[in-house]
Amino acid sequence: MKRFIYVVFYLLFLHSSNLSAQNNILFDFGQEIQWDNWISCNKKSEKIHWVNVNTDTDTWRIEKENLICKGTPIGVVRSAKQYENFIIQVEWNHQFAGGNSGIFVWSDAKPDPAGRLPGGVEVQMLELDWVNQNLVDGKQAPIAYVHGELFGVGGVTAVPDNPRGTRSKSIENRAKGKGQWNKYTIICIDGTIKLAVNGKFVNGIRNSAVKKGYLCLESEGSEIHFRNFKLIALDPGVTSEQQTAALIAP
Repeated sequence: MKRFIYVVFYLLFLHSSNLSAQNNILFDFGQEIQWDNWISCNKKSEKIHWVNVNTDTDTWRIEKENLICKGTPIGVVRSAKQYENFIIQVEWNHQFAGGNSGIFVWSDAKPDPAGRLPGGVEVQMLELDWVNQNLVDGKQAPIAYVHGELFGVGGVTAVPDNPRGTRSKSIENRAKGKGQWNKYTIICIDGTIKLAVNGKFVNGIRNSAVKKGYLCLESEGSEIHFRNFKLIALDPGVTSEQQTAALIAP
């Protein structure tokens, strides 16, 4: 009986958390499609709700179905719910040379007070001139280091396919510069991430310490536009509590 009561209260907590998140929605952007619907060509989809974490209400705006982030202050918005196994396809476009942004997957959505960014695995989105504006030991970094790097943040560990220290860099530069649209396909399954940039897979990580969490979109100092955000939700795996980001209380 006690166990039954515990389960009921836990379900009520989850329900109230979802209601609270929806009440705090900053904007809707993107479509979530279930895998079974996708393969059966069922067009049924749900809007993806985004909640402000530590940016301003005017940091983000929707214009003609595009999401525009002005880049200040540094911080993130998060998805209203957590995701485990999924495929994301999204297009992004930096407006200024050297622009910086990214998507966090399997995130705890809890920003570090100093850096203002959360834990999780970051899928990097840097404009090509970033290497010219940010020299490393006085030298220009390899261009492939700029776009599509994958790396754990906030103590999250993972094994890089193409190591640059603990990070994984793209093996080929396929990114386009400011004012041009880039397309990412991000496949996240059971702690493994594979990234395709403009039509070719060029990077990956595996054995992520966290395999379920929130999505976060990053505001990091420069205007960036997003469009055509689609998420295909896949079947869950065997994921422990330790491999899941903590739910954010109402």
